[in-house]
Amino acid sequence: MMSLHQFNNWKDGLKEEDERLPVLFIGHGSPMNGIEDNEFSQTWKAMGQQITKPKAVLVVSAHWLTRGTHITAMEAPRTIHDFGGFPQALFDVQYPAPGNPELAKEAKSLITSTNVGLDDHEWGLDHGTWTVVRHMYPDADIPVLQLSIDYGREPQYHYDLAKQLAALRKKGVLIIGSGNMVHNLRMVDWQRLSEPNYGYDWAVEMNSIFKEKIGNHNHNDLINYQKLHKAATLAIPTPDHYYPLLYTLGLQDEEDSISFFNDKLVGGSLNMTGVKIG
Repeated sequence: MMSLHQFNNWKDGLKEEDERLPVLFIGHGSPMNGIEDNEFSQTWKAMGQQITKPKAVLVVSAHWLTRGTHITAMEAPRTIHDFGGFPQALFDVQYPAPGNPELAKEAKSLITSTNVGLDDHEWGLDHGTWTVVRHMYPDADIPVLQLSIDYGREPQYHYDLAKQLAALRKKGVLIIGSGNMVHNLRMVDWQRLSEPNYGYDWAVEMNSIFKEKIGNHNHNDLINYQKLHKAATLAIPTPDHYYPLLYTLGLQDEEDSISFFNDKLVGGSLNMTGVKIG
C-alpha cells in the first residue's frame, strides 16, 4: 500500500503544470506489433522520446469492454495476453509497469456523468495497451492505468465522458485511445497482409474521410459515424475499436494542433492511422 508520505509526494508531483500533454489515438493493429521492430512500433518508440515524459499514462483500449465504466486501481496491473494463435514469444512478454490507485481515484472524481468503478484486482493491461506502451516506455517505470469502455452506451456518451478528464492533461498524464478506425477482420486479405499500404477502395476512402473530419474538428459527424458514409459499416462493423477515437477527440480543444502518423492500410480492411492532438 502507498504510505501517506508517498501519497503526498505523488500528489505534489501531479499539480497542474503550464505545459499540457498531447492526447493520442493509436492504431494498434496486430498484437505482433508488440514484439516486432517495424515502421509502426518504431514510430511509437519515437513518440515516447519526443513527448515530455508523463507522470502517468491512461489508456482507453478497444479490448476492455464492460457494463458500466471502470478504471484499473491496482498497485501492480498484470499483463493480459488476450489473444490466441500467436507465437509463444508474444505470450512470454511481461510489461511490469506499476499502477496508481490514487490517480484512479482522481480520475473517478473528475467523472461526474456516471459512477466509475475502481477495479483493484480483475483486469490489468491488455494488448491494446501494453503492445503500444512497451515501445514508448520500455523501462516500464511510468504508472499505466486503463479506463474501460461501457459497451452498452451510445457514441455520445464516450465523447462526453472524455471531456471530463481534460484536467489530467495539465497534470502530467498522457491519455491514449488505442484501437483502429478501419477494423474489419472478416474482410482481411491474409494473402496480401505483408503488402505495404494495401487497402480496399472503400477502406482508403474511409481513412481519408476520417482524417478530413478530424482535421476540420467535425466531431459531430464522427460521433454519428453510422451516417458518415455508405462504407462506414464496412470500416466499423462493430464499434469496439472505434470508440477509443471518440475519447481522444473529446479531449481536443480549439487550440490543439492535429497531426497523423502511421497512416497506412494493412490487409485491405485495416488501418494503422494514428492521431496526435496537441
